[in-house]
Amino acid sequence: MYNAFVTRIKNLRKHSNADRLLCGECFGNTVIVGLDTQPDELGVYFPVDGQLGVEFAQKNDLLRRKDENGSPAGGYLDPEKRNIKALKLRGEKSDGLFMPLSSLADFTDISQLKEGDTITQLNGVTICEKYIPVRKKGNSVGAGNRTRKRKDPISPLFMEHADTEQLPYNLSAFHQGDLVEITLKMHGTSQRTGYLPVLSGYKKSFMDKLLRRPGKPIYDWGYVTGTRRVVLDTFDGGFYGSNAFREQHAKVFEGKLHKGETVYYEVVGFTDDGTPIMASCDNKKVGDKEFVKQYGKQTVFSFGCDPNGVDAPKSAFYVYRMTTTNEDGDVVEYPPFFMRYRCEQMGVNCVPLLWSGFVPESDSPGEWVKTVAECYYDGADPIGKSHVREGVVCRIVNRPKFTAYKHKNFAFKVLEGIIKEVASAPDMEESQEVADAA
Repeated sequence: MYNAFVTRIKNLRKHSNADRLLCGECFGNTVIVGLDTQPDELGVYFPVDGQLGVEFAQKNDLLRRKDENGSPAGGYLDPEKRNIKALKLRGEKSDGLFMPLSSLADFTDISQLKEGDTITQLNGVTICEKYIPVRKKGNSVGAGNRTRKRKDPISPLFMEHADTEQLPYNLSAFHQGDLVEITLKMHGTSQRTGYLPVLSGYKKSFMDKLLRRPGKPIYDWGYVTGTRRVVLDTFDGGFYGSNAFREQHAKVFEGKLHKGETVYYEVVGFTDDGTPIMASCDNKKVGDKEFVKQYGKQTVFSFGCDPNGVDAPKSAFYVYRMTTTNEDGDVVEYPPFFMRYRCEQMGVNCVPLLWSGFVPESDSPGEWVKTVAECYYDGADPIGKSHVREGVVCRIVNRPKFTAYKHKNFAFKVLEGIIKEVASAPDMEESQEVADAA
């Protein structure tokens, strides 16, 4: 879920290369603001990866436009996309958008807003929402993945993976004594496989046959696979045109999962036809010579895979979560050490563990965890080594339910924003989910 946050801007300073701009911080992220911004001013912060509502953007003169001669006449956001993205502006990081609280005055009584409030809509008007690129016309998506339209669920105990929220906005979730694991966040497509009761047919009574009713659904133990949101009845169609590359990984678990187990994993590399699972990017667009020097002219999220399947498999997968579900639908979360034990038994990979430990006594346990996470969230991907890593996931192990928060580095955020400008590319998983659900 995407939200804007009512917060104060911190550590205000002069921009290093622009006399009419200032730099400040919101949730540890650098934001660029105008000279009229005051130290510790209360305002509204929009993180990257969001889209401003049309009315809000218009009222605050944020949309790019031209005068009668075709020259720029104010605004800087694309009128259609209105998306917030990470970039460098004259050498300084811009990681989100900070607006004065007065920018919301046309939509609510701003005197009622307080620090810590989250905003998506005000009085029925959309202020912001998650930015999901719209695929360009002509990029057809194959049919298939239609099980969601069946009247009876194909596997009612097949649970979706919980959304992982951003670490900087959830620091209060961490407490002294928590056991925390920091693992690599991998930039691929989510997949899940379970050994669960699966719809196998229907039992029809005499009246069902007479009235031509489908009858009572029959469930039997079987294997079921899906993306993060969609259950796959076949591996045809879907966002990539074919989900055949998923099938080989799903079959690895057949005969290995115990009754009730569900495994959640990230598939990385390339599809069967050699297309990158996550879209590539021209690194020159990042605007950072050191980045190009380290990672080359193009970022391809290969994770050591080979698009031709010669020197390495075309794709690979890494498990990040396992659960067991009884026939009443009660879900038990496997602690990470037991997940790794089960993966070792099955001969499959887990996401790399980067750090594990207890949160010490601290005035701000969440800030302490964030500081540790930032020792690991940037730099070259440790598997493929040829591209920047996405970031890390910080999981609180001693919670009965899956509790984890992601933390992306700035360089990846910039790449992500550039990739999303090419809406026809298979770039972001949320685009895939929209396509699969179409």
